Order: sequence, then C-alpha cells, then structure tokens
Amino acid sequence: MKYDTVIIGAGMSGLSAGVRLAYFEKSVCILERHTTIGGLNSFYRLRDRNYDVGLHAITNYAEPGTKAGPLSKLLRQLRMRWEDFDLRPQLQSKVAFPGCVLNFTNDFNCLLNGIAEAFPKQIDGFCRLLEKINEHDALDLNRKSVSARKVLSEHISDPVLIDMLFCPLMFYGSATPRDMDFSQFVIMFKSIFYEGFGRPFDGIRRILKQLVRHFKSLGGHLKLRAGVQEIVQRNGQANSVILDDGTEIEAKNVLSSAGAAETMRMVDPTQPVSRPSPGNISFVESISVLDCEPSDLGHNETIVFFNDADKFHYERPNAPVDLRSGIICSPNNFDYSRPLEDGRVRITALADPEYWISLSEEDYQLRKMEWNDRIIEVAMNHIPDFRGHVLDTDVFTPRTIRRFTGHDNGCVYGAPRKFVDGQTSVDNLYLCGTDQGFLGIVGAMLSGITIANRYLLK
Repeated sequence: MKYDTVIIGAGMSGLSAGVRLAYFEKSVCILERHTTIGGLNSFYRLRDRNYDVGLHAITNYAEPGTKAGPLSKLLRQLRMRWEDFDLRPQLQSKVAFPGCVLNFTNDFNCLLNGIAEAFPKQIDGFCRLLEKINEHDALDLNRKSVSARKVLSEHISDPVLIDMLFCPLMFYGSATPRDMDFSQFVIMFKSIFYEGFGRPFDGIRRILKQLVRHFKSLGGHLKLRAGVQEIVQRNGQANSVILDDGTEIEAKNVLSSAGAAETMRMVDPTQPVSRPSPGNISFVESISVLDCEPSDLGHNETIVFFNDADKFHYERPNAPVDLRSGIICSPNNFDYSRPLEDGRVRITALADPEYWISLSEEDYQLRKMEWNDRIIEVAMNHIPDFRGHVLDTDVFTPRTIRRFTGHDNGCVYGAPRKFVDGQTSVDNLYLCGTDQGFLGIVGAMLSGITIANRYLLK
C-alpha cells in the first residue's frame, strides 16, 4: 500500500498531524520505533506504579468552553472535546531567586501585581514589554530570529527580573543556551504566564489514548516497533521509508517528528557535515513517591522554578548535574476533585548529556542514586523535607531521554536552529515537533497540525 503521508514518530506532534490528515480522508501511517506512544511525553509502569516520562504540566490552559487561545484552536482542529483532555488548573506556582519570589497562577494579574511590588522601578518597562509581546506574531512561519535578551534589555534594566522571567520559559522550552529566540520567548510567555498550567487527573496517558483512539477511528494506521532506518529519495524527492527490519513503505509525503539532525541522517547517513547540528540541553529528573500528599507537609505550590546562584545559568553544565537551579513539581497540587493515588515530587536539573550517555551500566546506576540524593538535598531550600515519607524513587537522565525520543544527546527541546516553515532540503519531506519550533505539549500538537494544514492537505 502507498500512503498519502508516512509520519515518523508517535509523539504528540506526529499523532496530532495524523488525526488532522485522517479526518480529511488522507491515508496515513504513523511509525514508532518503541513499544509505546508519546516520545518524550510518554508513560511507563514501574513496580506497580504509573509514571509520566516528561509531563510536569500542560501549558496553554483554558477553561472548558473557551473560544479563543491555542488549546481551543487545537481541539477544533482535531475535532475533539474538552472532556477528552479533562485538564485541571494549577493551584499556584512561583519563581524563587535569592531574596526575591514571584508567585503566579493562571490569573496573569497575580504575576503583574507581584512584579509591581518586587520591582516597582521596572513595572512601566515591563508593561511596555507586554505591549511588544501582544503585538508580535510568534506563529509567523516566515519570521526572522531575534534575541529575546536584546528585546528584554530594551524594556527592563534590572538583570534579576530579566533572569526571573527567563527561568521558567527556558526550563520549559529553550534549546538555546543563555538566550531564546524572541518568538519562542513570546510563545512560552503566553503559554505559561497568560494562560497557565493544567494537568489531566490520569496524567498524559489520557490524552495519548484519546489521540490514538481518534486516529484509528478515522482509518489511520499506527505501527509500533517500526523504527525508520532510511528515508529513500529519488531526484530530490522522498518516495518511501525503509524500516529497521527491511520493510519498505511508500508514501507521497514524509513528515518527521524525529528532529532535524536525526531526520537528515535517515536521508543520508554518509554526510554528517551537511546535517543540522543537534542540541545539547538536557536534564536529570528525580521522581519521589510519597506516603502522603505534599500539602500534608506544607508544600502547596504546583511548580517551583528556583535559582540559588547570583545569576541564572541556562546551558550545558560542566558537571554531571547543575545544582544551582531547577524545577520542583508536585502533580498533586492541581485543582482535582479527589486526591491522586499517591504523593509525588519531581525535581529537575540541567545535566551534561555526554557524561550520562557514556557511563557503563554499573556506573550509571550508581551515579543515578548519588545525584538523586544531591538533587533532593538542594531542593530542601525550597520545599519541606519529604525524605522520611519516600516509598519509591525513579530517576531519568539524558540517557533515558535519548532512549524514548531518539534525539542525539538526549536533547529535550531539539536543536537551537528551528525549521519554522517545516521544510527540509528534500521535496515532500517535512519536519514537525521540537525542531519546527512550536513549544510545549499544546505547541507540539499544533506544530503537527500546522505543517499538515500547510503542505499535506493540498
């Protein structure tokens, strides 16, 4: 069978593109190397407990029935219902720096009032920055890259406030060390501060299963354990893909969510020089299962973005883990109608991918436990001591991320250079997902839909 489109990767972006195309009766096949769907936003079961791989929260939250905004657009494009995602809003989050804390909720006025109180001399400049953000078309596929730090420095003079604004946005979406493209800054600013955080009670499994069910009901084909070894091109056009087992699948178009460098390696593995450079921003995350709710210990924040250094550093660290900053997330601290089955605390920090990927298996297990303890120790500056309540622990690293996503270096957000228009050097081979440039879970889904609409529905 020859498909209209073959999609490489059954993550959020690939699945959403598949649903969109299948709705318009295009023949679509999604190929996934792993035994499960989701990519970075997947899930797994360990010692009789369910875990989300990458999910802290879903950005771009909107109340059910909202007519405007990315989440509403996403549901309309997929022909899905609000109940399919069943998102519950955050309680309260914060950005914590030495001597200064900014609280924020899904009501933007909470952050605005906090900045006015903590940085009274900066509030006028911040309001001018908001005007710049509001008028900027971050979804323009023909946009040019502009330094976000440069733009912010034109409106805000206090480097602490600049770093406090960057901290959550970078941790949740930047592949670029020390800076962001302004369009990506705008996307993340709106998705985190204007719209805010939500989470399904059942975690990411609910959304993934709804997407797959919808895709299959529309006639789409999903093949697991079907990794792509090669994208076959003739006369500059992609004609088919060859799987790891040698099976060849023909298609009029190929859409890849595997990343730019990884995709072009499938086109021609003999030309590494001409391939885009992969990113190297990655993380280690500690997941602790507790015998109580974090709120029972006095911890009520949904997410804490912290920095304990004089300046905020966002780059590949020289050490195995950068303990100067990180994220503390409690999946329990959303507005649920009933408690989760157990307490959870997730602590994330920047990590050196080369260190973690190159370890022997024996050393890898030992170093995971060592750095887990050190990460938790640092977090005690920002959260009550929960260590006496831990029932179980898991840790994932750049090595884990590479296994789930196939991304070189376990780079969570792909390469710094984004292919915003989704095009590659090969006709009818397109990119969606992390290296296309729309960020967050909702952004990833809209990435797949946008590229499908632009090129594959004609």
